[in-house]
Amino acid sequence: MTDLSTLSKRLIARDYDLWPKGNVAPNRMGWLDVPKLISQQSKEILKWADQIEQTSVVLLGMGGSSLGPAVLEAILDNYSTNSHKPRPNGRTLTVCDTTDPTTISKVDFTNSYFLISSKSGSTLEVHTLLAHALSIQPDPSRYCVITDPGTELERLADEKGFSKCWTNPSDIGGRYSVLSYFGMIPAALIGYDIGELANLALDVDVEEAVALGHDMGMASLEGRDKVTIKVPHIYSSFGLWVEQIIAESTGKAGKGCIPVPTTVDEVGDDRLHVELSLDTPSDLAAQFYKWELATPIAGHVLGIDPFDEPNVAESKHNTNEVLANLPLPERPLNTPGDLSEFLRTNLRSGDYVSIQAYLPFGQDANLDHLRQSISTNNNSVAVTAGYGPRFLHSTGQLHKGGPNSVVCVQLIADFQEPSIPIPGYPYDFSTLKAAQSIGDYKSLVSHGRRVISIPISSISEKGELI
Repeated sequence: MTDLSTLSKRLIARDYDLWPKGNVAPNRMGWLDVPKLISQQSKEILKWADQIEQTSVVLLGMGGSSLGPAVLEAILDNYSTNSHKPRPNGRTLTVCDTTDPTTISKVDFTNSYFLISSKSGSTLEVHTLLAHALSIQPDPSRYCVITDPGTELERLADEKGFSKCWTNPSDIGGRYSVLSYFGMIPAALIGYDIGELANLALDVDVEEAVALGHDMGMASLEGRDKVTIKVPHIYSSFGLWVEQIIAESTGKAGKGCIPVPTTVDEVGDDRLHVELSLDTPSDLAAQFYKWELATPIAGHVLGIDPFDEPNVAESKHNTNEVLANLPLPERPLNTPGDLSEFLRTNLRSGDYVSIQAYLPFGQDANLDHLRQSISTNNNSVAVTAGYGPRFLHSTGQLHKGGPNSVVCVQLIADFQEPSIPIPGYPYDFSTLKAAQSIGDYKSLVSHGRRVISIPISSISEKGELI
C-alpha cells in the first residue's frame, strides 16, 4: 500500500527521483513556491494594476500562459452574470490565443491595454499577434510583457519601450504557471484579490491532492484512463485549464491520463470520475494548486516525466515546413456525411475521440453538443473538444505521445475568412492557421493516429456538421 504521507513529503521536498532518470524536474518545480512570492508581492502588483487607465485588456499568448487567464476571466464573467453582482473593477480581459482571422478581427486592438505573454518569448503565434497589434496600436505605453528572463520578448519590450516587463521565475513550465505572474498579473487587472488567491492555494491539503494524483495514475494503469471531471456549468471553462495540465503532463511514452471535462454525468467502464465543487471564482486558486500537485504524482505512478513535452515541437516543425514551401499543400479531405462511417470503422474499445476545431471562437455550446452527440451515438465513447491551434500547445502532446487510442476529427473552415496580413511575414493569419492544421495532420499520421479532416461551414445548435 502506498504511503501517501511519504509521497507528499517527497513532492514538497522536490525529490526528483520521483520520476525517471534524466527528467527535467530540477528546472521545472518553481510552481511549488510561487504562491508565496505572489502573496508577498500582491500589494505591489495590485497598485500597478490600479493605475492602468484602459478598461479593456487584451492578452496575446498561447498554451499554458493564456489558458489560466482565459479561465479566470470566463468564470468571473459567468459568476457576475449569474449572481447579478458587478465585476470587481469593471475591467474586462480578452484572451486572444488563436490564429483564426475571424476571431482576431473581433478583438479591440485600438482602445485596449495589451499583455504579451510567453514563457519562451519566441512563440510564433505570439509574435505574429503582436506584429498585428502594433500595426493598429503602436503606443508602447499600452503594452506589457510577461516572460522568462533573457528571452527575445524581454529584449523586444526594452527596445520598444513597453510600459512594463514582468520576468517570471524561469523554473516554472507554462502549464504550471497560472499562480505565477502569467496568471496573477491578468487576474489583478480584472479585479481579483491575488493575495487571497495565493493564500487559498497555500491552504490546499497536499496529501489529499497527492491521493487524487495517485488515483489517476493507478486508474490509468488499470484501464480507466479517461479522467472525467464534472464541474458546475458556470465553471465549465475550468476544463480548459485542467485538461491541458493533465494531458500535456502525462501523455507521453505511449501512456497517459485522458482528461474529459464535462458539466453532465458521463458513464463508461474506462472512466475515473471526479466531481468538483466551486462556490466563488476565488475557489479556483485551490483547484489550480490541487491539480498542480496531483498531476506530477500521476506521472510518478505512470513512470513518466510530467514536466517535459517531447512531442509538442513536432507540429511546430511541420508548420514551419509548410510555411517555407507555400502555396499550401493538399491533404485528404472528407465531407460531414463521412464522419459516422469513419467513426464506426475506426473506433475500438477503450478509444476516445478528439474534436479539433480550427474554427472561430464562440462555438463552445455547439461544440459540446457535437461532443455529446458523438458519444451518445458511439456507445458512450469519451469525447474531447478543443480549438486549433490552441490545443496544439496543450492536449496536442497527448494525441501524439500518449496511447494510440485517439481518433481525431479535424474540422477546418469551409467559408470565406477575413484576410488579415501579418506585418513582416509573407502570409496572412488564414494561411498560418491552415498551415498549423496541415502540420498537425502530418504529425498525427506519422504516429499512426486515425484522423479525418472535414471542411465545414458551421456546427448547428444540435451539434450537427454543416
